[in-house]
Amino acid sequence: MLRGTVLTSAAFCLCLPFGLQAADFSFEQVITKARERAESSYQPPKEVPRFLQELSFDDYQGIRFKPENSLWHESESAFQVMPVPSGLFYRNPVQVHVIDEQGVEPLTFAKNQFTYPNTEVERLVPADLGYAGFKLTFPLKGEDQQNQFMVFAGASYYRAVGSENNFGISGRGLAIDTGMPGGEEFPDFVEFWLERPAPDATSMTFYGLLDSPSMTGAYRFVATPGEQTALAVESVLFPRHDVELLGVAPLTSMFYYGENSIRPRGEWRPEVHDSDGLLVHDGGTGEWLWRPLRNPSTLRMDYFSVQNLRGFGLLQRDTDFRSYQDPEAIYDGRPSSWVETDGSWGPGKVVLVQIPTPNETNDNIVAFWQPNDPVERGKPLKHRYRVLFGDHSITANPLGRAHETFVGDGMRVGGGNEEGALRLIVDFAGGPLDELSEDAAVLGEVEMQNGGELIEQFVQYLPALQRWRLSMLVRPAANEALALSAHLRDAEQTLSETWQYEIPAGSDLLAKPE
Repeated sequence: MLRGTVLTSAAFCLCLPFGLQAADFSFEQVITKARERAESSYQPPKEVPRFLQELSFDDYQGIRFKPENSLWHESESAFQVMPVPSGLFYRNPVQVHVIDEQGVEPLTFAKNQFTYPNTEVERLVPADLGYAGFKLTFPLKGEDQQNQFMVFAGASYYRAVGSENNFGISGRGLAIDTGMPGGEEFPDFVEFWLERPAPDATSMTFYGLLDSPSMTGAYRFVATPGEQTALAVESVLFPRHDVELLGVAPLTSMFYYGENSIRPRGEWRPEVHDSDGLLVHDGGTGEWLWRPLRNPSTLRMDYFSVQNLRGFGLLQRDTDFRSYQDPEAIYDGRPSSWVETDGSWGPGKVVLVQIPTPNETNDNIVAFWQPNDPVERGKPLKHRYRVLFGDHSITANPLGRAHETFVGDGMRVGGGNEEGALRLIVDFAGGPLDELSEDAAVLGEVEMQNGGELIEQFVQYLPALQRWRLSMLVRPAANEALALSAHLRDAEQTLSETWQYEIPAGSDLLAKPE
């Protein structure tokens, strides 16, 4: 899916103290609707007329909602709603309802709520087209302006930002068979109910009905915008039939290249990515694991087993403009996203899917949680969690963090003189590392897999960066991927998260023989 503005986290609560909920509506009604839908055969959603699907990007962008028509604008509500026009990528209109003290009413499409790129497009848009989704606004930058902070549009996708971010990473209601040989199934949110908040509310509640050939689902959302924007989620899923790979709380992002990869020919920017790594927190072991992202040459799927998942996320740790030098895309302002579980989800795996991409226009990174128990028809699944958007500090990781990973040939000046070896450098900072003196005895613990050889490793403090650098010279076993993990410690305690990395066999990072 092609990708494309700006945003304090509230307590994790799915209660509804703020809204003006209608007495005749409850989440149970959405659950009942999802259950009944799962018991009938799947019906594909209606598509918009073909000419709308074939609009150019510029023409679609030229269909603009008039902000003065925003839902609840007339009451000067802090929360307002801007419908998203159908067309281009958004081929399936959705039903949107409004809940208030008077009851539940449909949000009716009105053609004159939009401006159009030209008279031809305006003439052809049907009067009953319907909306593709909605944008939520809130005065994040001051009381005199409404700022977009969350968008629900397209399949089960949503995007959100903290007050200091630009839009980037996406969340999804559900992922099904992502990366599998038989192809991915994309569930759709087909119906929404928006609960009208009180004028001074700081959170807004809404509901979604999800549908796909394999699964239906009822969702309850509570959105709290701020420096960190929080989306509390409760879902009840009903499988129509068995599912091989279920992805709960999926996140979707883009990684084209970074400091840990070779810059593509002709590219002048140092790095291009929405996220630079996956972080996983296993409450069962207490481990925090960091995996830098790559743009692989072939599809790559990694599975990280967890006993008791407490959180996972795709983060943008590098927020220095000098790393990107791009004033238009503003990759340094892209948000991190962190999924924080509520209650025990049981044993399972965090799955990282990395898909090759030749450019930055494709979302090629997906991360989600997969339960160990089989997903079978007739067995509902329930999950509660919170998705945070904001600076990478949203994870509340107490340990030192791996900020940058550099990889190069181990037989180069400054890299070593070992043929067939690689030099890997990881810079750590934060947590207990920031409390140490420059001459502290910091050690690196490096573990090799696949028979690789650790030739040397050392740790040094870099005053210029105020970071601790772990430098490793390693040689992969013949015809094997290089796989290793490392963390920093002193004589008494673990000082950093666990950094984990893998380089496929035959990598072009090694110099070719003359």
